[in-house]
Amino acid sequence: YARGTIVGLTRGIGRAHIARAVIESISFQVRDVVDAMTRASGKALKELRVDGGASVMDLLLQLQADQLGVNVRRPAVTECSALGAAFAAGLAEGVWSSVGEVESSWAEEAQFPPAIGRLTADAAHHIWTRAVDRSRAWVTA
Repeated sequence: YARGTIVGLTRGIGRAHIARAVIESISFQVRDVVDAMTRASGKALKELRVDGGASVMDLLLQLQADQLGVNVRRPAVTECSALGAAFAAGLAEGVWSSVGEVESSWAEEAQFPPAIGRLTADAAHHIWTRAVDRSRAWVTA
């Protein structure tokens, strides 16, 4: 019964603010998933390698680095689904002799180190979790 919400609006909010909030929400959601994975595995994330359409947004990757407190690395080839399928087929057919040989073809295009402190990142994430809590049970059965 949760519903999507936009909280904290004022009369000065415009399209750009809403677009920025959407991008920030992606970084907070990824942090929530990574935090859950870290708790479940007991292993801390050392870095985050990203790909896909959203990975071309420098702002998103910087926000992600800030929220996770690790370097975020973008490859030169950001559409890795097709590339991964090609690598798998190539491995099966002997084009590449090992997974290590495939891994060596990965090339970094950009890296985003965290630019804000943990206290600042945690405070922003706390505001996000408060907003998410307010969206729960919005509608009753």
